[in-house]
Amino acid sequence: MSVNISNLYQELSERVIAARNSGQPLIIKGGGSKQFYGRNVIGDVIDLRACSGIIAYEPTELVITAYAGTRLQEIENALAQHGQMLPFEPPGFGDYATLGGAVACGLSGPGRPYTGSVRDYVLGIKCLTGKGEILTFGGQVMKNVAGYDVSRLMTGALGTLGIILEVSIKVMPRPEYETALTRKTDFNTALTSMNAWAGESLSLSAASYDDGQLNIRLSGKETAVASARKILAMEESGTELDYWSQLREHQLAFFKDTKPLWRLSVPSTTGNMNLAGDWLIDWGGAQRWLKTDEPVDNIHRITEQAGGHATLFRGGDHDGEVFQPLKPALMQLHLRLKQVFDPVWILNRGRMYRDF
Repeated sequence: MSVNISNLYQELSERVIAARNSGQPLIIKGGGSKQFYGRNVIGDVIDLRACSGIIAYEPTELVITAYAGTRLQEIENALAQHGQMLPFEPPGFGDYATLGGAVACGLSGPGRPYTGSVRDYVLGIKCLTGKGEILTFGGQVMKNVAGYDVSRLMTGALGTLGIILEVSIKVMPRPEYETALTRKTDFNTALTSMNAWAGESLSLSAASYDDGQLNIRLSGKETAVASARKILAMEESGTELDYWSQLREHQLAFFKDTKPLWRLSVPSTTGNMNLAGDWLIDWGGAQRWLKTDEPVDNIHRITEQAGGHATLFRGGDHDGEVFQPLKPALMQLHLRLKQVFDPVWILNRGRMYRDF
């Protein structure tokens, strides 16, 4: 890394302190590939692209540590040289996606129900708080739990609790073998099958229902995958594994639409939901993409009744409440956390909720 990191951190800290003293909000930006996510915000941009590079990578320890502005592509290329991967398959939504952005947004790809979420693999974080303090939480091994919960809190917080500077991530070996299977079927049959198979030893690593097609990805030892293929008795997909990367990156035809796109997280066994629109089912039934013009309150109410939460992902009104409204007690907990890390409310103010 050509930039002197100590000087850069000092400059960033001074900017935050100046913003705190003036009350001027700051917008945290890395590659900018996920600026659409969350509520619209205003403020001065604090750019982290200079904070880039891999700090340490120990393939034998399955751990990589990098600066927040490091592109995901650089991380994934380094891991691929050693037959390893980020198991939560973070969507990039563009070539400039960064590690810090992936952690701050907390989004995971199709394998999330089977391999875990971003939060499950974050070992440690160095961050800059709204007070201008640089703090380190967690470490580079799972057994180091000092402050580990704070690292997890930063994951998915959209920069509202602190500016992520460095991240240590647990990585995993790439599967020895993968294949994609498909079958035409109806929604109820697909949902029943996906939930039944999730409880069996079938090397399942992704499952979706899209336009009348049940889609399955199998990953693991070649012998185990071959055995699972025989049990499932499904056709090999003509598009093979490209479908899953296109689903992760929202490059499928389903996502090429101007209608508001909602992301619904519900129990995987949830049946048909009484919401009009076009659906794509991911995560074996637990993540549902909905294109609809339904009223926001209606979507939130029906999703909450199903035991889940809904997020306006793209399109629609991002000046309103984008995320599922929180219960008063949970909102108070969020506000107390915000007060501890960012007492003057300057970091990504309003990105998640109007109140913070």
